[in-house]
Amino acid sequence: MEQAIDIILLGFLVVVAIAVVKQRDLFASVILFGIYSLLSAAIFVSLDAVDVAFTEAAVGAGISSILILSTLALTSRNEKPSSHSVFLPLMVVLVTGATLVFGTLDMPAFADPEAPVHKHVAPRYIQDSYQEVGMPNIVTSVLASYRGYDTMGEVVVIFTAGVAVLLLLSSVRHKEDELSNLTDLKHHPILLNVAQILIPIILLFALYVQFHGDYGPGGGFQAGVIFAAGFILYAMIIGIDEIRKTFTPKYLHWLSVTGVVLYIGVGIVTLLLGGEFLNYNVLAEEKLTGQHWGIFLVELGVGITVTATMLSLFLSFSEVRRTP
Repeated sequence: MEQAIDIILLGFLVVVAIAVVKQRDLFASVILFGIYSLLSAAIFVSLDAVDVAFTEAAVGAGISSILILSTLALTSRNEKPSSHSVFLPLMVVLVTGATLVFGTLDMPAFADPEAPVHKHVAPRYIQDSYQEVGMPNIVTSVLASYRGYDTMGEVVVIFTAGVAVLLLLSSVRHKEDELSNLTDLKHHPILLNVAQILIPIILLFALYVQFHGDYGPGGGFQAGVIFAAGFILYAMIIGIDEIRKTFTPKYLHWLSVTGVVLYIGVGIVTLLLGGEFLNYNVLAEEKLTGQHWGIFLVELGVGITVTATMLSLFLSFSEVRRTP
């Protein structure tokens, strides 16, 4: 039964992917990409990768769709006809695809219990992570403790990408009286009432995801995206000018930096206390207490950076003049 569900979901993915390629309406393509992300999240749930599914749904179907739609509001919803031959891009795709397939030929079979990852890596985390880290959610233990370096790098990448996009957008000339009005829906009573009910729930759920990631699916990445989505929904319904009164660009930029500094600062503190970089054991007398404090702080840094970066990008898109 599970295999049948996986096959059906994969079949839907193929159909949606083909529809995206053939679609010339960019707005419809964005919606299809959102459906693709939701189908991917469903596949991850079927594979018991709930944390990955959570991230895919929040980022792929949620915040990414909003940012792409914001981009379309500045350009056009229709794709311009290509003036170049499709032969060269097709050859690049075929060669790349063949190379990727060739690279997977020596991989272990799907669900093979004798695969190295199931004989060496996974048993180590499953058997020892609770005693060493004290987190019921093994995914949180791996991402925030065992692989703290990798997660720190991901936070820095998000921050750097946000800075790069903001710099690109700042180079686009705009005038106050010609700002693109991405949102102004407060005069629709149904949307306004629904938003007033949903926004507090969204933000409360984001807090739950942020501080309950130790015990269930969630963490700083997912919580940050949900926080940003809640504030963006507020901006879309109530008005961007209203949210700018609370979150000025300068304030959001400082928040983005604060999250990265908090994460790296935890590592520096562990060095000053005589431990290794991002080894949280030295943060308290009890090893597990130190792990809890360290993971709490770095996840908080992740959530702050992701929220501030996503919201900065959305507000920056709203300030750019629409292309004629």
